[in-house]
Amino acid sequence: MTDQCFYHSYDRKEHLHFESKAVHGALGYEPITGAVSFPIFQTATFRHESFDVSTGYYYSRLENPTRQELERTMAILEGGTEGFAFSSGQAANMSLFGLLNKGDHVVLSDDIYGGTYRICQDIFSRLGCEFTYVDMAELEHLKAAVGPKTRMIFVETPTNPMMKVADLSAISAIAKENGSLLVVDNTFLTPYFQRPLALGADIVVHSGTKYLSGHNDVIAGIVVVAGQELAEHFTMQIKSRGNGLAPFDSWLVLRGLKTLALRMEKHNENAAWVAAWLRGHPKVKRVYYAGFEDHRGYGVSLRQTTGFGGMVSLELDSAETVKQLLSRVKMILFAESLGGTETLVTYPLTQTHESIPADIREKLGIHERFVRISVGIENSEDIIRDLEQALA
Repeated sequence: MTDQCFYHSYDRKEHLHFESKAVHGALGYEPITGAVSFPIFQTATFRHESFDVSTGYYYSRLENPTRQELERTMAILEGGTEGFAFSSGQAANMSLFGLLNKGDHVVLSDDIYGGTYRICQDIFSRLGCEFTYVDMAELEHLKAAVGPKTRMIFVETPTNPMMKVADLSAISAIAKENGSLLVVDNTFLTPYFQRPLALGADIVVHSGTKYLSGHNDVIAGIVVVAGQELAEHFTMQIKSRGNGLAPFDSWLVLRGLKTLALRMEKHNENAAWVAAWLRGHPKVKRVYYAGFEDHRGYGVSLRQTTGFGGMVSLELDSAETVKQLLSRVKMILFAESLGGTETLVTYPLTQTHESIPADIREKLGIHERFVRISVGIENSEDIIRDLEQALA
């Protein structure tokens, strides 16, 4: 056979519920041997049977069966045309912004991950691209920022770390009217709680390091696209930049996806308890959590998501209290990142958002009294008890 293989044909399983899709993936098992755990194809190259006869695989930089299983599984879960697995979330975003040409303009969420900001300002702005940051929860601000050169609108919802919520259907209408691409970072909610492509987005990006893998043991990035033209761009990016995810790392994310639904439910449940408890603590001045009924985006969340996720941010009464919290937590870990089984507390000022200029951070509320908590899947009473003793 020429360029054909078992691995090139799969059932998208559209009739299954999300939980079943996540467990069984694209092919789900290895079709030649029947291996239930999809194998790690740890090979650099692939043998050709003879001249002009190929299995459809050539070189693992181009395509690898393990990575392909992850990519197709993510396309199924997000409801996209094709998925792409990168060596990190930053690698995924570098390839995403590779869509831009000199003179192109991008509008982004004002409260955005520091690494995304760094890519835009330190790399692509030097290549002649322009970037504007607005509060996407205020549609009039977005409309005012969009212009004839706006090639892309990039949205985090909820945002990192201020938990702002954007109306994706409304933003999609603005993007389409202007002929712009809508890109949504879906890291915080995953396709289990939010499916941006169904709401009109063109591209979804993830730090696969976070909830998708879910165990703080792999660095990965995911892109899922709607449309073949966009798919061709990312295929070329992986082929030319060599930034595709390695087979073993792809397998780790695949393994994590099998429990995504269960984990997201527990993250969601625990975060609601923790956020409510924090709101009543005398040393906590403000809690940022999308699941509060008085959150300005609560109504939007009810329309476009099926959960609020596991992320909670808070402002404490003093910098001294912050130092006390970060130093005294025992079960909770003071560490960068989010989305794993363990509860993590992060100090955005010097960790995730150090690349953001000080004046912008202060305006957003990311200051010395601000911390972010990624609520894990431990018993919620243990999480709260640890916070209570650390803040005492």
